[in-house]
Amino acid sequence: MSTKPAAAMGTQPVSKYDKLIAAAKGVPTVSTVVVHPCDESSLRGAIESAEAGIIKAILVGPASRIRDAAAKHNLNISGCEIVDTPNTEADAATKGVELIHQGKGEVLMKGSLHTDEIMRAVTAKVGGLRTDRRISHVFVMDVPAYADTVFVTDAAINIAPDLDAKRDIIQNAVDLFNQAGFGTTPRVAILSAVETVTSKIPSTIEAAALCKMADRKQITGALLDGPLAFDNAIDLEAARIKGIKSEVAGRAQILVVPDLESGNMLAKNLTYFAKADGAGVVLGARVPVVLTSRADSPRSRMASAAIAALQANARRKTTPIAAA
Repeated sequence: MSTKPAAAMGTQPVSKYDKLIAAAKGVPTVSTVVVHPCDESSLRGAIESAEAGIIKAILVGPASRIRDAAAKHNLNISGCEIVDTPNTEADAATKGVELIHQGKGEVLMKGSLHTDEIMRAVTAKVGGLRTDRRISHVFVMDVPAYADTVFVTDAAINIAPDLDAKRDIIQNAVDLFNQAGFGTTPRVAILSAVETVTSKIPSTIEAAALCKMADRKQITGALLDGPLAFDNAIDLEAARIKGIKSEVAGRAQILVVPDLESGNMLAKNLTYFAKADGAGVVLGARVPVVLTSRADSPRSRMASAAIAALQANARRKTTPIAAA
C-alpha cells in the first residue's frame, strides 16, 4: 500500500477510525467496566460506545455523582448497570478490578479519575491484573497524511524500558495489531536518532538486539527493523536516499520509541502538527485497559473502546476470562 500523503494523491483521507468502529459493531458486544465516570467526557464516551453497540457499560463509582452527571448532560444511562462505590476514586478502581476478576467484564475503561489511580489498581501485586507480560501502552493513531494506522509505543507507562521490557512492549503491540484486525505481520520500526548502530547511542544497540531477538523467535508475528530514524521509518524516499533496503523502512506501522519522553513528544507532535487522532489502550494485563483523556475527541474515545473490544473479542477464543 502506498504511503504517499493523501493530499498528494489527489484524494481525501479515509477515516481509519470509522473502519475500526464499524468492525467493532460487527462483533458481539463486550462487557466493559467503566471506573469512576463522573464527568461529561468520560461518561459520554462510555454511553456513546454502548449506544453504538460496541460495549455493554458497567458504571463503577459514586452512584449519585454518576446520575447527576448523566442528568446534567442529558445522557441516558438507563441501560447501564451501576455499581455504587461511595468513597474514593481508589475504591472505584479497586472495585473495577474486582469485577474483572469475577468475570463480569472483558475490558476496563478509565473514567474521570487520574491515570495513576486506575493503574495502581491494575498493577497491584495482590489483586491486580498483572500477567507474565510487562504492561505497556499503545497510541493507535489515525494520521491523515499516512496510509496506515500508526501505533506509537510506549509513550505513557514505561519511562526508560530496558531490553527485556522493550521485547514485551513490542510483543504487546504486535498482538494487538494482529488480534484487533489491523492486518497480519505488522511492520515494526525501532526508532532512534540514527539508522546505524553506534555505542554512543545505546538505543541503537538495543534496536539491533531486538531485531536479532525476532530472528530467534523471541518476538513473533511481525517484521522488525532498526535502528531507524523517524524519517526513514515512515518515508520511502528518505529510506531510499539513505540506501536502506528493508520491508519495514518507509512503510512502518508500529513505531517503537526509545523511552517515554520521546514517545510522548512524538504522539503529541502527530496530534497537534499532523492533526492525528489518538486512541489509547494499555496492554499486557489480563484484559485491555482503555485510557481516555478529557482532551480526546468523541471519535477518539469511541475508537479506543472499539480497539479494546476487537482485541477482547479475539481473546475470547484463546483466553476466556474465568471468575476468580
